[in-house]
Amino acid sequence: MAIVRFGISLDSALLERFDGRIKKKDYANRSEAIRDLIRDSLVVEEWESATAETVGTITLVYSHDTRELTDNLTDLQHHYHNSIISAMHIHLDEHNCLEVIVVKGRAKDIRTIADRLIGTKGVKHGKLTVTTTGKRLK
Repeated sequence: MAIVRFGISLDSALLERFDGRIKKKDYANRSEAIRDLIRDSLVVEEWESATAETVGTITLVYSHDTRELTDNLTDLQHHYHNSIISAMHIHLDEHNCLEVIVVKGRAKDIRTIADRLIGTKGVKHGKLTVTTTGKRLK
């Protein structure tokens, strides 16, 4: 892989803010920060394609006291077993649980799974976090 150098022009105020972010995030240099921004943009593009193989996590917070909720979430996960790689269940306190579900598959399918789980009656909060398999990134 060849490294290509290029220059960019930025407003000084924008560069100052960017340098502040670089320092806050503890990047070694501007190049590494710019590479991360480009990679993040490419991951978003993968997810927009709907058919690319993607990975992500679905995070759920819910009360296990909610009638039939645990059974409904388990049934949904069994229905989508081909896309669910792993699940971790944590008892936050005597009533609330955190579940983190690792998913892999087409972006469109993963969004459907996330929407179904997050939209289940009784889920207090849910979030789909998207990333990439890394196959298309250098």
